[in-house]
Amino acid sequence: MSGQKISEADLRLLEGDSLELLAQLPPESVDAVVTDPPYGIGIKGERWDSQAIHEAVATPGGPRMNSREAFEVWCSLWAAECLRVLKPGAHLLAFGSPRTAHRLGVGIEEAGLQLRDTLCWLYGTGIPKTQPDHRGRGTTLKPGYEPIILARRALEGKIEETIDRHGTGALEVDACRVGRRHPANVVLGHAPECGEGVCAPECPVALLDAGEGHMGSRNPSRFFYCPKPSRREREAGCEHLPHQHLDLFPQKLRPTSPSRNPPPTLKPLELMRWLVRLACPRGGLVLDPFCGSGSTGAAAALEGRRFLGIELSPEFSEIAAARIAHWAPGEGQVDRCPLGGRR
Repeated sequence: MSGQKISEADLRLLEGDSLELLAQLPPESVDAVVTDPPYGIGIKGERWDSQAIHEAVATPGGPRMNSREAFEVWCSLWAAECLRVLKPGAHLLAFGSPRTAHRLGVGIEEAGLQLRDTLCWLYGTGIPKTQPDHRGRGTTLKPGYEPIILARRALEGKIEETIDRHGTGALEVDACRVGRRHPANVVLGHAPECGEGVCAPECPVALLDAGEGHMGSRNPSRFFYCPKPSRREREAGCEHLPHQHLDLFPQKLRPTSPSRNPPPTLKPLELMRWLVRLACPRGGLVLDPFCGSGSTGAAAALEGRRFLGIELSPEFSEIAAARIAHWAPGEGQVDRCPLGGRR
């Protein structure tokens, strides 16, 4: 199915609040949810990752929640809407932060979805958010992984019955094998110091894979691996858009040149393609209620899946539409509008 022509109706992008728009979607209409929601850690001081979450869960006269409690309740709200629109047996994959993934998992479970696993994306890139003081003491570690919660809506009868009725219920294992190996719940990313054919000593691939530190080893890989997105991948399809500030590193350590695709938590397309293949049946509909700059949509288009994304920011929505259209095979176009056709 990968590489088939995608039509305009197969790639839709809605602009608006996720909770409001999810409530308007028909029940049991989605084959998989693959999303990278806000982490609730106040990343870069962004309102959408802090204050907006508090406002979404606030009720008149209700209890005042701290940031951790508010994030968990908020996760249960959007996950409950995802549960409603997912077909029986359909899967949900959601990225999280190591600091708040436990709250994400509880919120998803409280919504009624079944927790099935936690995938781990290990990567060699990344720097600590703070540096040691003059005595060599610091407050953070270098980020080296992100958890991905895997959940499923309950089956309708037995697994075979759910697959026959809805095409959902099972993971697409064969489509995600690494060589002949069964896909693992660990995904690896090379370190930036890795060279042609040889990994750096601290690279996750060198430390965990069967290649004994050499990418060209005869030993078969045990894990799927991919690097963080390059500048070229980040901006593909956005050549007509203006440059904006890109804050990937603490400014005292390394200033970052402007980018046409500035969201700081961008995920690599190879990783998103692998997750889309794993969770969504061929020809199925992938939903991303936090579309951002469109990595899930681009991956769905490349893998021949239909896509429905929701994004609150018109700025990010414009970037997402450009990126998805760029990666869609053939003459794929993105239908970008609020639900109901209002532009």
